[in-house]
Amino acid sequence: MDNFTYHNPVKLIFGKGQIAQVGRDIPKGARVLFAFGGGSIKANGIHAQVVDALGQAGLTFVEFSGIEPNPRYETLMKAVELARAEKLDFILAVGGGSVVDGCKFIAAAIPFEGDCWDIVAKRARLKSAVPLGVVLTLPATGSEMNAFSVVSREETGEKLGFGSPAVMPRFSVLDPESTYSLPPRQLGNGIVDAFVHVLEQYLTQPADAPLQDRLAEAVLATLVEIAPKVMATPPDYQARANLMWCATMALNGLIGQGVPQDWSTHMIGHELTALYGIDHARSLAAVWPGVVAVRREAKRAKLLQFAARVWGLTEGSEDQRIDQAVAKTRAFFESVGVPAGTIAAGIPAEAAQLVSARLSERGGLPLGEDGAIGAAEVRAILEAAA
Repeated sequence: MDNFTYHNPVKLIFGKGQIAQVGRDIPKGARVLFAFGGGSIKANGIHAQVVDALGQAGLTFVEFSGIEPNPRYETLMKAVELARAEKLDFILAVGGGSVVDGCKFIAAAIPFEGDCWDIVAKRARLKSAVPLGVVLTLPATGSEMNAFSVVSREETGEKLGFGSPAVMPRFSVLDPESTYSLPPRQLGNGIVDAFVHVLEQYLTQPADAPLQDRLAEAVLATLVEIAPKVMATPPDYQARANLMWCATMALNGLIGQGVPQDWSTHMIGHELTALYGIDHARSLAAVWPGVVAVRREAKRAKLLQFAARVWGLTEGSEDQRIDQAVAKTRAFFESVGVPAGTIAAGIPAEAAQLVSARLSERGGLPLGEDGAIGAAEVRAILEAAA
């Protein structure tokens, strides 16, 4: 196990009815930017709950709506301008990972001096950020308990990420009942997103870190176990609660401490989203089969461990067990409505060359836990991901 420093200051407020607590965790006298996406939080009653909680706390707030899935820089800058003009000094993000990611950028951009795109494109150092709280409505990205954000820019066709301790949420409210109105597509996406987050930290190379391995395997196995109930109608509270907790644990930093990580599936997937507008989770399910095909030998030991501990595959040759584990994973993605592989996702063959070139031009290579994925490997991954 490698050396590490782990610090996660996010206060989690978990369970039904907890949205009412929002006002208690925002400083008295704060002027709040209440930011959200489309109109779904008004239709399902969450907007009214938040407004009531803010009112009960006597807080002044200004609403900003319209943050998109894969939040756009152009939209977020409108929120930045509003917050600056209204002298808002606290941000409350109400929505899924895209809203939270977008609000992290807003929090960083409000006090930033210079071109705000540098925060993402040049990973500019942040001297400060406006404090941020979260009411989560879609379990998937883990953004509610980490320091990372991904932002798209329509003008340049880019989807880039940044991270800073300055944008860690002060608190996050996770009420499983807020997921009850989610459509099956978003639930399936959330399950796959969380699952692949764990795989990127687990399915690498042995690091003599058995606790991290078993924590990762616990999240993976739990997602497999609860998925049918999560997707069922009417909503199952306990299944939704466990999905929320799994998605948070998948990317709050804990399972990745002291072990090698491989974010190539995500980096390639971001390019597919930027090029073709594909949902984030669907880009991951499209790319992952190609990553394990091309990196099979480098990941052999952990693939066999994954086969045994998550899928219960202990008989047959090593190659047979790996093949079965990959097939079961693909089938799992498809069982929650997320197509696995590039063909099923509708990604054209030209993507292999386009994505490879875009990553190369931006200096985004090499990728992988050992830095072995260059331009040729990216092309091979997308060609093998069919």
